[in-house]
Amino acid sequence: MAENKDIKVCVGLSGGVDSSVAALLLKQQGYDVFALFMQNWHDASTTLHGDCEWEEDRFVAEMVARRIGIPFYFVDLSKEYRQRVVDYMFDEYEKGRTPNPDVLCNREIKFDAFLKCARKLGADYVATGHYCRKEMAVGQDGREVCRILAGADPNKDQSYFLCQLTQEQLSQTLFPIGDIEKPEVRRIAQEADLPSADKKDSQGICFVGKVDLPTFLQQKLKPCEGDVVEVYDAYYADNEQYTFIKDTLASLLSEESSQLKMITDYISEDKAVEIRQEGCPFSMEKIAALSDEQLSRLSQPVGYDIRFETETYRSGRKHIKKTRYKDNPYGKIVGKHDGAQFYTIGQRKGLNIGGHKDSIFVIETDILKNIIYVGEGHTHKGLSRSCLRIAPEEIHWIREDLRMVPGEIRRYRVRIRYRQPLQDATLIMRDNGLYILFDAPQRGITPGQFAAWYAPVEEELATRARDTSVEMLGSGVI
Repeated sequence: MAENKDIKVCVGLSGGVDSSVAALLLKQQGYDVFALFMQNWHDASTTLHGDCEWEEDRFVAEMVARRIGIPFYFVDLSKEYRQRVVDYMFDEYEKGRTPNPDVLCNREIKFDAFLKCARKLGADYVATGHYCRKEMAVGQDGREVCRILAGADPNKDQSYFLCQLTQEQLSQTLFPIGDIEKPEVRRIAQEADLPSADKKDSQGICFVGKVDLPTFLQQKLKPCEGDVVEVYDAYYADNEQYTFIKDTLASLLSEESSQLKMITDYISEDKAVEIRQEGCPFSMEKIAALSDEQLSRLSQPVGYDIRFETETYRSGRKHIKKTRYKDNPYGKIVGKHDGAQFYTIGQRKGLNIGGHKDSIFVIETDILKNIIYVGEGHTHKGLSRSCLRIAPEEIHWIREDLRMVPGEIRRYRVRIRYRQPLQDATLIMRDNGLYILFDAPQRGITPGQFAAWYAPVEEELATRARDTSVEMLGSGVI
């Protein structure tokens, strides 16, 4: 502990219980600790509460620092946050993509702008309340590397949010609560009588708060009414792309695999399924034999181009002439929306479409034509995909020493959203991008989101939960 007194650590104190306990533990371990609270958002009109949530958070954070006995500082990074996170969000939504602001905030603000500010104040390290672990190891090239491991709490692992960090950023970072589970963090805070002990976890967009997303986006994106088109199952039977995907995946099956799955398994809205099979269903040799063109097409989602013809008819006693759409075996116009850019694949809420037995989900958004395509039920074919592509310029390796080269194929575990159970997949590196072929189809693969890949940490498999015995190696924008 004595050797820690000369190491100065800046804790990003947010006013929440996680960062509070992180600061407390570092102080108890003998580090020279100070707190830095960052304000990243001013506009309270976009939050559901309509309050300046950051003011309350700052007040709590200041009380926590006083309770622990560490210096407290404040920095306004709202200009950087708007330029590097919020403007990027607007731009992505305008293109029909769905960004992850929390990943961006960590890459651009917490571990860049905030880190630089902390260093100016004399910090050797920045510490946060993320549920993940960092370890030092010797890489494949013989050099020391930072490994980022899943947090010990399988229900709170936040490594995914750090999937865009670099070795330089990780080398200056500490995660004090990565080995602790959430209930224990609460207990430590209560025992130390920290003002944040019973504070609820923050929700919504990082540093903005819980928002009504369409209202938030309408600051820059204008509403524009368009059609909502429901896609029937018959569409897929006659669609060339869906047939190509199905036939190609079937051709890749190994001799031991008897049946191809095209639909994602589903339990409920708040529970995901961890797909486990006895080995990969596909043959590595057959995957390797695919051309770049075949892989590229396999990764493309089904496109929708359902055209509706009108017909005139006479209605009522006076035989008033009216116009209606002819019945179409592939789909039907079932409603209107305020702008395709306000919706995302897999979305269920906010569609306001009735008359269906099962829930309605967004399966595609056409920004150019301003059309939203929807499907009924959790097993709708449009919700499931098995392959995705990451463009060469979007591939990010945390472990540069493990970077894949064109022609290489590896088996990793992947998640495409926070808290999704890790999914077994094959990663195929080609000149035109990195392809991820999942063992089982995935629900709601969304352009603009991040896919992060992990490798097992073999020495821990016997002692930890399977999803926490992994190291995150890299990520990329879908």
